[in-house]
Amino acid sequence: MKEIMKLGNIEEINKFNGIQTGNPLVTIVDLSKSGAGPAMKVHFELYSIFLKDAKCSAMKYGRNYYDYQSGTLVFIAPGQVVEIEEVNEKGLHQPSGIVLFFHPDLIRGTSLGQNMKDYTYFSYHVNEALHISEKERFFVLDCFEKIQAEIDRPIDKYSRKLIANTIELFLNYCIRFYDRQFIVREQANKGMVEKFETLLDNYFNSDKLAIEGLPTVAYCAEKLNISVKYFGDLIKKETGKSALEFIHLKLLEIAKERIFDTTKSVSEIAYELGFKYPQHFTRFFKLKVGVTPNEYRMN
Repeated sequence: MKEIMKLGNIEEINKFNGIQTGNPLVTIVDLSKSGAGPAMKVHFELYSIFLKDAKCSAMKYGRNYYDYQSGTLVFIAPGQVVEIEEVNEKGLHQPSGIVLFFHPDLIRGTSLGQNMKDYTYFSYHVNEALHISEKERFFVLDCFEKIQAEIDRPIDKYSRKLIANTIELFLNYCIRFYDRQFIVREQANKGMVEKFETLLDNYFNSDKLAIEGLPTVAYCAEKLNISVKYFGDLIKKETGKSALEFIHLKLLEIAKERIFDTTKSVSEIAYELGFKYPQHFTRFFKLKVGVTPNEYRMN
């Protein structure tokens, strides 16, 4: 079993990489200047943004390898565990690339801290990394240089705000870059939507609906081998609806069909559709359609 190393504070990272600490809440590390190390698992207690310049598949998150290419960004949030795989006969891994590390305390009480939930790509799987163009890569490096310039300055009352603002600007641009990546992968994304529809059709046509209830977004994402956040963002961009809205619309189609079967009561249909209580089904149906199931049947 590989040992687990915790990356909990900036001082530890800087000391490990032979860097003088300029700001205790943020640092930028050039991994190519770090020495080779053994295979291990790393538990991140910091926000980490990796810019990889070379093809490399030495880092693993869960069962997936990082899809490193020239100009690839990987985002890691506190609480995630990344596995470092052996890459040579000595069992050592030589890292490469540039990493921005920042402590959660850096953004507490700032605009970035309030909006951090909007950067859903920190919860993407590693094989959903952001592949950037050469022009985009220069922008990333420019942001890193601005942050490094602030790290090198003596800390004053402006330091934290300026660094947080620069990181926020950088992350907002990454949302744009991901939108571009979704567009470039449009055909693959449409295939994912089709798989989603097929998954729902098979689920609704089986007895799972009555036994296990409505499938969750997390369940669908797991079955499609995709992270929940990436899945939600992809479905929203392709269909204009959230994944949950998509599931509800599918359920509504089936509900409308079954309501016309007058041999069954609305309560029986509700139980078949996975509702624990018929009144919950009635409330759901009226909210979506504007009338109750009985009124819909009569009309």
